[in-house]
Amino acid sequence: MLDERKIVKDAVERLSTYAGLPVDIQPSADKDYDFVITIADIRFMAIVKNAISQGNKNLIYAPLATKVKRSTMPLIIIAERIPGIIAKEYAEIGVNYLDKAGNCHIRSGKLSIVIEGKKTEKAAGSYQSRAFQEAGIRILFQLLTNPATRTLPYREIAGRAGVSLGSVGSVMRELADLDFVFEAENKRVLKNTSRLLERWVTAYHDVLRPRLVMKRLRFTQPEQLYNWETRLHVQDSEYTLLWSGEPGASILTNYLTPEKFTLYTDGHWQDVMRTLKLLPAENGDIEVLGMFWHEENKYREKPIVPPLLIYADLMGSRIGRNLETANLILENELSSLL
Repeated sequence: MLDERKIVKDAVERLSTYAGLPVDIQPSADKDYDFVITIADIRFMAIVKNAISQGNKNLIYAPLATKVKRSTMPLIIIAERIPGIIAKEYAEIGVNYLDKAGNCHIRSGKLSIVIEGKKTEKAAGSYQSRAFQEAGIRILFQLLTNPATRTLPYREIAGRAGVSLGSVGSVMRELADLDFVFEAENKRVLKNTSRLLERWVTAYHDVLRPRLVMKRLRFTQPEQLYNWETRLHVQDSEYTLLWSGEPGASILTNYLTPEKFTLYTDGHWQDVMRTLKLLPAENGDIEVLGMFWHEENKYREKPIVPPLLIYADLMGSRIGRNLETANLILENELSSLL
């Protein structure tokens, strides 16, 4: 809370100075948000974060999306630093934000404040637990997606996750220190799973996912987009091909019509391109990523990745149209983690 108070204090002081408006801070009596910020007589519910990244930008907003719609009090997200690409995205969809340097995009009623170009100091580097570096992300994926894995010996977990045996021991010890795992008498139990899920999704996007991206491809015929399930028959491939993100969610929930496509494979992007009759394109709507886990069954009944990964990919996409579907997956397929 001390860091949050410092971030808010610095941010509102700069906002008040640059905008020439009175700004007041009060603690929130509502556990769903951190502070009540009053700017020129308009009260905002404020969420405060040390850092906003591709991995947590939606996780911050999603829990309050319904509350914001029903409330007369608008939301503002306050952080030490907000990357420019995310700040632009927030502004485009009407999410108010303010950073420690005073950069902001705030609109509510007749109030409109846009401040840009203020320099932000880079936060000092901090120790990042191995549990949320690449090996830990791979191990946690096994533990979160398959409860049976939690009873396996470290050697088998290492094989499934594609990491060293030593990494499993180190990660498990750190997860125990962070109060996410309890081990006793050959029994391994996950704790605080809702918070663990949030940490995993954030780390997956910030650490591992960028290393998995192989290529972007595009459709060669309109029919491939409008009839993608039949036209892009992924099970024709000699390699494993599984949908995630929007198409994965569409198959899983029958609730979303895909516009952006995400595929995971244990093959090469060139094989995906040839099998599905696609073409390379820098800004193509189809993203191909390498699988980071061992898939025992080449063909699933539904050609999709585990629901955890579909959820994570949706939460890393643009805010708005995918959040409702992500929450459906969270409340149904991932309910045991809540």
